[in-house]
Amino acid sequence: MKKTLLGTTALVAVGLLAGPALASDPLKVTVGGNVVTGFYVIDADNIGATNFQDTKVAVVARNIDIIAEGTLDNGMTAGVDAKLMLGSDFSNSTGTANFNGFATFRQLYAYLEGGFGRFEIGGTDGAAYKMHYTSPWFVPGNGVDSPNIYNGIPSVVGVSTFSLLATDANKVSYFTPRLAGFQLGLSYTPEVTANNVKANGRGILPKAALSVSEVFEVAANYSGSFGGVDLGVDGFYVSGQTTAVSADPKQYGVGANVGFQGFTLGGAYTQNDDTFGLGATTNGGSTVWTVGLSYATGPWTVGVAYLTGEDDSSPTTNLSNESWQVGGGYSLGSGVDLGLDLQLNSIDTGVTTIDSKSAGLVLAVSF
Repeated sequence: MKKTLLGTTALVAVGLLAGPALASDPLKVTVGGNVVTGFYVIDADNIGATNFQDTKVAVVARNIDIIAEGTLDNGMTAGVDAKLMLGSDFSNSTGTANFNGFATFRQLYAYLEGGFGRFEIGGTDGAAYKMHYTSPWFVPGNGVDSPNIYNGIPSVVGVSTFSLLATDANKVSYFTPRLAGFQLGLSYTPEVTANNVKANGRGILPKAALSVSEVFEVAANYSGSFGGVDLGVDGFYVSGQTTAVSADPKQYGVGANVGFQGFTLGGAYTQNDDTFGLGATTNGGSTVWTVGLSYATGPWTVGVAYLTGEDDSSPTTNLSNESWQVGGGYSLGSGVDLGLDLQLNSIDTGVTTIDSKSAGLVLAVSF
């Protein structure tokens, strides 16, 4: 779930063409993608009579990116970004084949960019998601914040400081030009669940009983360098509406990265109010924060990172989770990276603590 961050001038799509296209020419199409794989040995505590797997083969990311883009003769850049996600499992937990090998478009949106900034419309992540800084990723294709590969017991508290309230849903977004290092982003999502063919023009959809709608995002970040020190800082606020018993969901957070001579120190903090447990009789909320340090030299990157989340919906609940990650990666060239991923994950249920430890070899390929 690694996120795309806005560049120093405007949001830059993966696989941009080096040369402009004439207005009379069709947009140039590039195809790329990435797959992250890993083999892990796991030692996890049992929960009563339930025990967990000792080894794991992870195949994540699984994206095929199709981008059509061109520069018009008026200087504006126009394009379409389609992210095709490949299916993962070919059998269910009972061993019965379900052949989930199909592919679906996880994101599909059009954009227009120029001196006015950047305008996006369609199914993609919002401004709060795209402009966020967090703890650094040093294992190829995986990090402690919003991980692609997570080897702990699933947690209701959350393992991400990113705003996930309207991720991939159909929305409209605007990003200002970057001025003196500062940039502002705004997003509006009418209906979080409306990311399908029917929502693309043929008729209107009834509101689901527990759906989230009317999601507004505002985010701002700064990117600059001072005497060899690179600095990135962001802040965001997200709000939505729901018909559930709980109050309307809200999220706000901050993040920062500082880089110097190969070192990157980064962290983030996010407060979630009423963003999980929709339909419950009590409001739900959580606090998530993370910090990490990485060092890169030549083809090598190593680091350590920590993330914790805590349920703060009630003073009587003690749900929390902690994750440590230590490891690194080595670039073999041509988009091929090999890494070592060590994870220590812990869930505190308020009654007992459930720990899991894992070590894995990761192979990430982008093309």
